[in-house]
Amino acid sequence: MDAEGLALLLPPPTLAALASSWLQEDCPGLHVTALVTGAAPSQAALWAKSPGVLAGRPFFDAIFAQLGCQVSWLLPEGSKLVPVTKVAEVRGPAHRLLLGERVALNTLARCSGIASAAAEAVRVARGTGWTGHVAGTRKTTPGFRLVEKYGLLVGGAAPHRYDLGGLVMVKDNHVVAAGDVEQAVRGARRAADFALKVEVECSSLQEAVRAARAGADLVLLDNFQPEELHPTAAALKAQFPSLVVEASGGVTLGNLPQFCGPHVDVISLGMLTQAAPALDFSLKLFAEGTTPVPHARRS
Repeated sequence: MDAEGLALLLPPPTLAALASSWLQEDCPGLHVTALVTGAAPSQAALWAKSPGVLAGRPFFDAIFAQLGCQVSWLLPEGSKLVPVTKVAEVRGPAHRLLLGERVALNTLARCSGIASAAAEAVRVARGTGWTGHVAGTRKTTPGFRLVEKYGLLVGGAAPHRYDLGGLVMVKDNHVVAAGDVEQAVRGARRAADFALKVEVECSSLQEAVRAARAGADLVLLDNFQPEELHPTAAALKAQFPSLVVEASGGVTLGNLPQFCGPHVDVISLGMLTQAAPALDFSLKLFAEGTTPVPHARRS
């Protein structure tokens, strides 16, 4: 999907509510430095200072929209960033530009970092000739999931289920609570009805076969080493050709190629949201009629 079109997935009321909550977290009371800057019309340049993929424009826009500021972008969503690059300009009252500065930079940096990691994972996987899905997981930051899932999409990865209602996933603790795999899958199928698929986390071929026989649509082969993963996936596909096989657990950008194989449909990586380094951006004010520079300019 074109990265520019992904913004259509984000409901404006949700964007506004998130932006408002982030700004309130950063300034729940008096904005004391507003008396330092004043409210004169001002402008600032957004600079990308590390390589990666630009992601998070809708969130950046929503933050400054809350403050009555206008953002003019120079690069489209999903652009490959080569430092140091001017990415956008923001205009508005000085005190409001600086009120939104850190919140907007944090959001853009985090989202772009995840998109960059996702893009690299997809590149590595495609380099092996594998055509399956590189996916994230539900291991996201509380209150920041929409940003992180969106970043995965901009990077070309699948976001996986957004929340507990997006897929009925039966994990090891569900199996223990239900009594066995078959009872757990039967309960999941009743809950899923016709609208949702059922995925079962499995730790062995035998457990995966039981899950498939009980009616699972997908099986998650969790923490399998590559030498065990591929024959297990092949055996499952031989018995259940329509079964979707996902591999997860212990997958990194370094060992990802070892998990790519003809019988594996999905590889999910928690590190895409848990361990992706944030990109470095800065927002620098500049005087009208002068050339913006990516560092503080003082007289």
